Formats: sequence, structure tokens, C-alpha cells
Amino acid sequence: MNTADRTPADLLRSALAGDASRPLITYYDDATGERVELSAATLANWVAKTANLLQDELATARGERLALLLPAHWQTAVWLLAASATGVVVLVDGDPADADLVVTGPDRLETALACSGERVALALRPLGGRFPATPAGFIDYAVAAPGQGDVFAALDPPGPDDPALVVDGRELTGGQLLELARADAVERGLTPGSRLMSTLGYDHLPGLLAGLFAPLVVRGSVVLCRNAGRLDEAARAARQESERVTHFAD
Repeated sequence: MNTADRTPADLLRSALAGDASRPLITYYDDATGERVELSAATLANWVAKTANLLQDELATARGERLALLLPAHWQTAVWLLAASATGVVVLVDGDPADADLVVTGPDRLETALACSGERVALALRPLGGRFPATPAGFIDYAVAAPGQGDVFAALDPPGPDDPALVVDGRELTGGQLLELARADAVERGLTPGSRLMSTLGYDHLPGLLAGLFAPLVVRGSVVLCRNAGRLDEAARAARQESERVTHFAD
């Protein structure tokens, strides 16, 4: 297990230092049939663009708080890693009224209006598509992100003792989050190259660990499945075989 990483942002840098072309996140939506595969290099590109959007266009500083109202989705993983790179504290399923900015999917736009700061909306359409019409009071992520820079350099980089995440009523520093991820990886028996299929949501700590951080700390990968309740046993077994899944989190 890699113990040199000190912050969540380090996890992606370590993945890039290995085989940058290997699949890191494979995303399925079993309600729509969507499948998206992101290599370490592709994920890093999305994270850099999103971090630049946060730091440069939205002028968000280390320690500010972002209410994240998104499901388990590859774009949610991008936002979690981008926020960690800038030092923005993510309030998982947090109250937008208590946040400096909010990031939401299409089903929680009304709730997100409670935020008095910047509001970013994601259509969560296949291939990262934009809204047919940008929701009033929001920035469309699919419009704003692509034009951002492909390389990110934090103006005020966070350290392992800086707050990174608030989830399940608990505030975690970046270092604490990595320690929990390492413990989760050990408990699950994850090793380098492990490929974990997760059907858990991203609205609680177990889902975040299994669906992102624990595979990353061991230099493994994740098959993230939304609406997996639609799969029967045969379809699940077929996915396990085709995706070379080694571990499960349900």
C-alpha cells in the first residue's frame, strides 16, 4: 500500500506516476445504459479543469465550503478530487445555505438555490453533456469546465491537517480521510491492481471510501455502478467478468 500520499490530491498524482493510461474509474448508469471509462490521465484532465474553474473563475479559496449535492457519478469523483486540490472543504449532501458555493445535479436545483454564493449545475447527461437550457441562477458545468486549463497549480495548496470533507456529521482532514481509506482497503483485502465494483452512494462515508478513496490508496480502480438494482444476477455476473472485478461493495 502506498503510504507516501498525504492528501487526497496526492492520490491522483500517484496514479499518474504509475500507468497513466490504465482505467481508474469505470462508471455505469443502469437506468440509462451509460458506460464511461476514465484513465488516470483523463480523470486528471477533468480534475485540473475543475480545479481551475474553482480557483480562477469562481475565485474560491482554501477553507471555503462547497455543498455537494450529487449522486455516485464519475463527475462527482472529479469534484471531490478537484476540491481537495484547491483546499475547498466539501460538505457531502450539505446544506447549501451554510456553504460558500453549491454544486448540484438536475434533481436538486431548487434546494441549491438556498446558497447565496456561486451555484454550479451538472446535467449528468451521457458524455458530460450540457443542459438544453442553463438553469436560471446557475453556471452550467459542461459549458464552463471545458475551456479551463489542463494543468492546475494551487495558489494556496492544502496540507494533510487542513479540513477536506464533512460527511455523516463528521469533519475530516485530508490526512484523516486517507487513513480511513487505508483502513477500509485493508479490511476489504484490496491490493495494487484490485478492481472494486461499488453500488453504494456517495452521500455517506462508506460509499465514498469504497467508491473512490480506498481503491485509489492501493493503486487499484473502481467500477462505479448507479441504479445497479436494475441488474439481475446474470447481468451482475457478466459485468464482474467483463470488467475483471475482484471485490464488491454493496
